[in-house]
Amino acid sequence: MPLYREQDIAATLVSHLSRLDYPPELLDVLLITELDDATTHKALADTCLPPTWRVLTVPPGTPRTKPRALNFALPFARGEIIGVYDAEDRPEPDQIDKVARRFASCPPDVACLQGRLDYFNARHNLLSRLFALEYASWFRVMLPGVQHMGLVVPLGGTTQFLRRDVLIAVGCWDAHNVTEDAELGLRLARSGYRTEILETTTYEEANAAILPWIRQRARWQKGYLMTWATAMRAPRSLWRDLGPIRFLALQVQILGAVAGFLVAPLLWSLMIKPFGQAHPLDAIVGPTGYGVLGTAFVASSVLSIAVALQATAAQHLRHLRPAILLIELYFLLATLSAWKALADMIWRPFLWDKTEHGKFGGAAAPDPDLTPRPSGPLPSDAPRRRSTGDP
Repeated sequence: MPLYREQDIAATLVSHLSRLDYPPELLDVLLITELDDATTHKALADTCLPPTWRVLTVPPGTPRTKPRALNFALPFARGEIIGVYDAEDRPEPDQIDKVARRFASCPPDVACLQGRLDYFNARHNLLSRLFALEYASWFRVMLPGVQHMGLVVPLGGTTQFLRRDVLIAVGCWDAHNVTEDAELGLRLARSGYRTEILETTTYEEANAAILPWIRQRARWQKGYLMTWATAMRAPRSLWRDLGPIRFLALQVQILGAVAGFLVAPLLWSLMIKPFGQAHPLDAIVGPTGYGVLGTAFVASSVLSIAVALQATAAQHLRHLRPAILLIELYFLLATLSAWKALADMIWRPFLWDKTEHGKFGGAAAPDPDLTPRPSGPLPSDAPRRRSTGDP
């Protein structure tokens, strides 16, 4: 679990991960911190950490990214299965048990199990409702569909569980990619491995303010652009690894996910056509072309609504349904973030625009029996293990 500037969430983190219903002696929890992050160090030192939890401190270096921290911690992990969580995560208690049982029964080419993500603060405001609606559509409809079709499954940044030997064989995480999860999902597919969506849910904290939402989404979109550009440096090799169907689908999944928002302003400008106004595209797009574009726009909107209705079939998500009709307005923000992502890709490609946790209900009080109390110095054993050469 990589942590950075998480001073408000340490006690809550312990509270929720301690609810995992799995033998504690079989769990190895690594909290990964940065050397200059004094606030997180102090928060952890003031928190009673379970005896099986360890704190590792990443030495100075670049790039300052989550995947670099994960790569540093991997040699110190003792488990055969490597899982990744975010600081504010609240996994279902039986989640690790489900992961272990599925890995024990699934074919060896299933290298990764990806859990579903949901938001515990979806009712915070309208933006959090729309964000939760988008997540439900992605993790409950889109990703299972992608898996069923045998396409590349772009991983989520948390609640991903990987076979340790496969993770090392494919090269671990790309330290320079700001969506290391999606990029790793692509590399797994290129190496002949599969990812399954597991029916278990982790609850996260939704960004519920516009500017933080745009920064977070721009980082994701920048990572998608980076993933696509890196893979397409050798398109023939990518075609050979994925095959024609998955290769073509990847263009839509990765590039199309960003390009669609980048060209959205052009599509919006066509709204003047029903009112009989001239448009610069009139010279190359005739009435038939405009009819096709209009039909495609209406069909995509209807499809989005249908997917959202299916995604909110669960009882605890039905309260989101009134917001479905606003989903197109919500995607206006994704256009702003896409243009920011493109600019960041050009001028600061490796900058990790961190998402702040605990701002919208993520730092709720922990259980009374887990009230934090001083635990002394950080229990990091990284220097000792590095000096002895232990794996």
